[in-house]
Amino acid sequence: MNKYIDGIREFFKQLKIRDILKSLRVRFFLVIAITGLLSSLSVHLMILDSYEDRAVSVKSTEVQTQLKILANHLIMYNYLQNQSSDVINAELDMLANLYDGRVMVINDDLKVVKDTYSISQGKTIISEEVVNCLKTGSKGTMSRYDQANGYIELLTPIVETQLIEEQDVYESRDKNEVVRGVLLTSVSTDTIANTMEILDRRATTIEILIAMVIIVFAALVAYALLRPFDRITAAINDIKEGYTDKPIVGPNYMETEQIIKAFNALLRRMKVLDDSRQEFVSNVSHELKTPITSIKILADSLLAQEDVPNEVYREFMSDIGSEIDREDKIINDLLALVKMDKTSAGLAITEVDVVSLTESVLKRMRPIARKHNIELTLESKRAITAEIDEVKISLLIMNLVENAIKYNKDNGWVRVTLDADHQFFYTTVEDSGMGIPESSLDHIYERFYRVDKSRSREIGGTGLGLSIARNVVIMHRGSIDVKSTLGEGTTFTVKIPLSSVGTK
Repeated sequence: MNKYIDGIREFFKQLKIRDILKSLRVRFFLVIAITGLLSSLSVHLMILDSYEDRAVSVKSTEVQTQLKILANHLIMYNYLQNQSSDVINAELDMLANLYDGRVMVINDDLKVVKDTYSISQGKTIISEEVVNCLKTGSKGTMSRYDQANGYIELLTPIVETQLIEEQDVYESRDKNEVVRGVLLTSVSTDTIANTMEILDRRATTIEILIAMVIIVFAALVAYALLRPFDRITAAINDIKEGYTDKPIVGPNYMETEQIIKAFNALLRRMKVLDDSRQEFVSNVSHELKTPITSIKILADSLLAQEDVPNEVYREFMSDIGSEIDREDKIINDLLALVKMDKTSAGLAITEVDVVSLTESVLKRMRPIARKHNIELTLESKRAITAEIDEVKISLLIMNLVENAIKYNKDNGWVRVTLDADHQFFYTTVEDSGMGIPESSLDHIYERFYRVDKSRSREIGGTGLGLSIARNVVIMHRGSIDVKSTLGEGTTFTVKIPLSSVGTK
């Protein structure tokens, strides 16, 4: 026995019913099938109940009509006092046989004067319904259906109508109804039950056919409704396996269109990141290789010459030193960028006087500005204290100011403005430089991107400064905005929260 039970358990385990029920297609099928079957069953039951109520009502009305006629005959033949009338007896028996029932005639003393079953004849019957019918007359007419025992019980008053004459200014006649007895009738509902049984069998047959149609329909609908999801899954699998990198197409439903749009946006983002990674690796390789190539060329030139004059030797060594400095700057910028790219990189938050910090940075930058005949000024509209990472904000300001100096015109100017409100402080770096083309504004934060590559190499730019600046802003949960007019100058505006809440 235990082996049998274990075998059943193992069978159901292998079926993996839970996994099957996780399928959206199976759930669609079950919902449609169960809804259809329940609706069909409900209609089946409603039809049977409706027929039963209608059949009982019609039969009750029909029998009650016959009983009222019979009650009038009983009064006419004075049957309650004399039961010898063959006509009435035959009529009572015919009515009982016609409806496969039983008729009892009860007088106003609650005595059964006639029973078609000859069981209770001569006995006294005490029933609340009979007494109430004797008291209320025509209002006491009643019909009750006993479904469990399969019969309809009817109470019909036997009423005698008398005319009462009253002498007054005008002569008038009133009718007075006197209840002489009650007809207590039981009518069989076997014919109704038999008809209902036939209807039930036919309805069940139709219901089985409908159930089969519903199951097939549910399977087809579930398959058809979820085909777009299958196509999306297949397309995603093709992209995953590397067979294609094209966006998914094929709008079907609003929901699938939203999924397709979201996935295609993700695919575009991944492609941009992949292209950016490849470009970054290529750029890093190129940027690091260029100074080394220059050093090698200079060194080979020295080695190829004999009795090199000291002046030439010193000139070559100076160029080699410059290339080494350039290589060192690229490596340092890359390391700074990688540090800020790490999600684990935190901020050393302290309360900093932003005005003093900016003055300190500009003090270090003024020698470079004087070298290029650039006027460097600072304007602070109020004292500003913020919770920031002092080193990273210094790096941010230094990169923006350095770019403004390097890509400026001769005898130009760079203006740094500080301001704050109750929530943020603002650093604006404005220059009179060459400006940035509108087509390049969306790319200036990309690593190694240069607007003017030839000029950038002349002044020693690495193409990483703005990328580093943007990362610092993002780490502080701030924003950076740029406006530029080609040939007139560029303005960078940085917004940083005064409080460190949410930046740690």
